[in-house]
Amino acid sequence: MNILEEIQNCPVEWKELGEVAFLKRGKTITYKTATDGPYPVISGGQKPAYFHGEFNREGETITVAGSGAYAGFVMYWKEPIFVSDAFSIKPFEEMLSTKYLYHCLLEKQEIIFSLKKGSGVPHVYPKDVSKLLIPIPPLEIQEKIVQKLDKMTEYVTELTSELISRKKQYSFYRDKLLSFDDEVYQVEWKTLLEVSKKITSGGTPDRSNSLYYGGSIPWLRTQEVDFREIYDTELGITEEGLANSSAKWIEKNAVIVAMYGATAAKVGIAKIPLTTNQACCNIEIDEDIANYRYVYYWLTYNYETLKSMGQGSQSNINAGIIKSFKIPVPSLEIQSRIVQVLDNFDTVCNDLNIGLPKEITLRQKQYEYFREKLLTFVAEGEYTESRVEEWDNSAIIKLLKWVFGPIRVKVGQVVNLQRGKRLVRNQLTTSGSFPVYQNSLTPLGYYTESNRVKNTSFVICAGAAGEIGYSDTDFWAADDVYTLETSDNISDKFMYYVLLSKQDRLKSQVRKASIPRLSKDAIDKVTFYLPSLTEQKRIVSILDNFNTLTNSLSEGLPKEIELRQKQYEYWREQLLNLTR
Repeated sequence: MNILEEIQNCPVEWKELGEVAFLKRGKTITYKTATDGPYPVISGGQKPAYFHGEFNREGETITVAGSGAYAGFVMYWKEPIFVSDAFSIKPFEEMLSTKYLYHCLLEKQEIIFSLKKGSGVPHVYPKDVSKLLIPIPPLEIQEKIVQKLDKMTEYVTELTSELISRKKQYSFYRDKLLSFDDEVYQVEWKTLLEVSKKITSGGTPDRSNSLYYGGSIPWLRTQEVDFREIYDTELGITEEGLANSSAKWIEKNAVIVAMYGATAAKVGIAKIPLTTNQACCNIEIDEDIANYRYVYYWLTYNYETLKSMGQGSQSNINAGIIKSFKIPVPSLEIQSRIVQVLDNFDTVCNDLNIGLPKEITLRQKQYEYFREKLLTFVAEGEYTESRVEEWDNSAIIKLLKWVFGPIRVKVGQVVNLQRGKRLVRNQLTTSGSFPVYQNSLTPLGYYTESNRVKNTSFVICAGAAGEIGYSDTDFWAADDVYTLETSDNISDKFMYYVLLSKQDRLKSQVRKASIPRLSKDAIDKVTFYLPSLTEQKRIVSILDNFNTLTNSLSEGLPKEIELRQKQYEYWREQLLNLTR
């Protein structure tokens, strides 16, 4: 028998809330009188007003906001709280499960909101809420209902968290892709005027003339410009209104920038031909120079910068400011790739195997990393941030390489340098299975064990400091040797050739002393261009063959969230639809 059948066949008693629960007002407290502490203060909002050093409720507690715009808002708590401008509901445990009652009250949330009283600050009072009728099935059935509804809620919470994380990750990938401030790579910069066919503003027909309004011509106002594609407008004007005003047609895919007031610097894209008022600056993009969506993303990314250029008490911007605003203009191919990433973020990430991990902790770590690192990347330039978790760097580097091609990185960002372990001479033999490398490329001796596998690159850091080695057999790396630990998208042999090409630079960094030494930091800071793995393997093949020839004769919710929310509401309605 499923849960719905059990509900249909079980006895249900209906009682007023006040008959089966304690409704208790909170204790007034203000921010100034609160003391430092961990306990949420529940007042008139949808979340804690602040925190306090004391609590006046503990255990499972239902609260109802007592006043303000959200008066009547129902919340559930398991932690100790301080109830202030609100009231708590504690059911009689022998009759009602707290969580079951919470779901019942959620089902009646709109009814509770309708109980607001007062013309100034609205209030919801316990005496009114106490009259709500509550269905009371057996506790066993209540528990089953709670389990089902909690599961639905968990789905929504998880998906919402996933969506939020993806949006944040999206923002930081966007910021990284649109950062072009490097000395190594000089992208061409142009003004918005230089990448457009024309830039115009609109106009407002005489509002006192009713013949000018209510027509079929879409007419956009700035309050409708809010970082979105625009497929329709709230108002329309007539041909007469168009002819007798400064309003003018702009083409589909024009980028629109709001210029005045609270919406200043917000951006939109006209997805239909339309007209605008005079507070909109309309940029019709020259497709031979720039991708209109790339321009849109650039302006979205630079919203705060453009907004800060506003003038006057309302911080208005004008067409002159917009026309002269600078934009980096890489090739149309790179612009298209940037747009493809930002338009289809989840798909691209999944294709590149860099999608968000399911574990919340890993997702949060990834988010924090991208937040810190993404803003400084330079198109086809140097990726300058320090190396942290391997998947963090490999993910962002993989994406940037896909968009921009080879990118400039530091050794320490893509490789782990592992120091070897000391052996003393009396542990070594003059022959044996595993060579021991210490302070030169000539083995110091041989040992019975190895601590590095074959096909590993290494750097000598004392004695013959700066020498670069590569072993095609297992070996022992001693304490004056750093070996290279690479990720899957980097060829170890390629890194050997990279460091070999930088050997003179490395040797110039050797500290002169009785025993010359090279620091790990000096190796980490070596910069180079990182091509694709395929290109790395091609380069290695060429160089390997060259060595042979020269030295020898002989390689994503919103929809899912909505679905889960509807599923929860359906089950809540079904499970709480108890016959009276």
